[in-house]
Amino acid sequence: MKKRHIHLVWMLIATLLTLAGIYTGYKLSFRQPAGMSLKNIRQTNKVDELLQFIREHYVDQIDVDSLVDRMINDIMAQLDPHSVYIPKKESASVRETMQGNFVGLGVEFQMDADTFTVLRVIPHSPAQKAGIRPFDQILCIDRDTVAGKNVPLDSIVNRLKGPLDSRIELCVRRPARDSVFRVRVRRDKVPLTSVPAAFMINDTLGYIRLEIFSETTHDEFLRALERLKKQGLRVLVLDLRGNSGGYLKQAGLLADEFLPAGNLIFYTKNHDKLIRKVYATGRGEFEEGPLYVLIDENTASAAEIVAGALQDNDRATIIGRRSFGKGLVQEEIQLKDGSMMRITTARYYTPSGRCIQRPYRKGHQVEYENDFYKRYANGELFSRDSIKVNDSLQFRTKKGRIVFGGGGIVPDIFVPLDKNYLNQSYELIYLRHTLNKILRDYVRLHYDDLLNLTRDQYVHSDTIPTGLFRFMLQRTGRDTTDYPPERVRRFENFLHAVLGRNLFGTDVYQQIRLQTDPMIRRILHPADTTAETPVQDSIPHAS
Repeated sequence: MKKRHIHLVWMLIATLLTLAGIYTGYKLSFRQPAGMSLKNIRQTNKVDELLQFIREHYVDQIDVDSLVDRMINDIMAQLDPHSVYIPKKESASVRETMQGNFVGLGVEFQMDADTFTVLRVIPHSPAQKAGIRPFDQILCIDRDTVAGKNVPLDSIVNRLKGPLDSRIELCVRRPARDSVFRVRVRRDKVPLTSVPAAFMINDTLGYIRLEIFSETTHDEFLRALERLKKQGLRVLVLDLRGNSGGYLKQAGLLADEFLPAGNLIFYTKNHDKLIRKVYATGRGEFEEGPLYVLIDENTASAAEIVAGALQDNDRATIIGRRSFGKGLVQEEIQLKDGSMMRITTARYYTPSGRCIQRPYRKGHQVEYENDFYKRYANGELFSRDSIKVNDSLQFRTKKGRIVFGGGGIVPDIFVPLDKNYLNQSYELIYLRHTLNKILRDYVRLHYDDLLNLTRDQYVHSDTIPTGLFRFMLQRTGRDTTDYPPERVRRFENFLHAVLGRNLFGTDVYQQIRLQTDPMIRRILHPADTTAETPVQDSIPHAS
């Protein structure tokens, strides 16, 4: 009984981590901003009067701005789950993510013991140009010591950022060389790519991953596609797993790259029942050739628009698990104090007429957010037989295939969640405080060898994964008998990929992770059905 209790606790932790990603997605699913402002919206007199009276006469000191934030959040809670208020302290980072860049140095770091350690240096960033490398430690900023002082993380982030072209001096320790040096770095625009990985899986099969639909997504995709075409791309895998959405316009532009002229991509219907339709222009860069789209339970909003358009037009094979189910469109409203709101103003529909928004009850946000847990509990993530659809929401694709509305995009080919997923999640939770230290110490011992490797040599190395795994076992006091062979292989792959991300970038991380990816295996080996089950015409129905 005790073991079962522990299992449920860890399952809850893993679920909460997943929901954190979904919550972020709520804030990143909206129509391209059109400069709306609340300055044109009259506030009710009684609200103004109440706040003014509190400011002038309330017996205790109180933060009125905080009251307003809470009032707005209470109002939002009575709307749909995707109408959100974003406070000023969060709005700047959200805007940076959606515009595709920020001004700074271009490093990812975390507190390691009492010192800030660089985990990754963004390619072509000011930090990389200045010679900063992964696992370097920041000892001081502009002559002020920050190591060993428990300086808050936010404080360090704010100090590293600054005006464009301004300079900052860092004192850096390189543990692998046991050396300390000073470096001056000029702040510049650092790209926040929405296409973190694009490479060839084999001679003809190309892979492009999209993590979000920002202002730069379409341009990034075109550059990646052109590069892969020059390398021989004939078949494309578009990975939308975990993509929480973003700008509606960017979703339309991306889908247009795959569809011939005149094909309907999506349409929206607003409060006044006004319908706006978006069609393909015929200027697409990949209108022919096999296309596979990967989705999962965290694929949402703009990403679902793309998947739905390609499925309804019979242009792509959709592989994975039922998507999140967000069919609402938000308008962004900028507030005077720097905060923002995103208010749902329309629903969008796929070409066949589906609205894939899953049901929700106003004022029941927590219930809505618990959908992942419900899918896990009812077995949908592991078995096609557990997917429930509504017969009354039945539609047909251009070629007459049956598809369903009312709750996400159901894939053409179902691939279950890895049954070892939670076990690996538990392991990662256990390691989260020590993993980067393990990788840092490994790099310190093998610095010269790693420094001389090319990307391809690192990706295809047989010795690094096994070496990393053994090193982890030594540092954590574990034994190989704790890990069955299949689990060893997956853990070696994970450690290899994470270190590769730190040393070479997200491209290398994805390239290594795909080596054990069941959805990619399904594409490469169509006859191997051990990791998937077709769902077409075999879904249980619920009225």
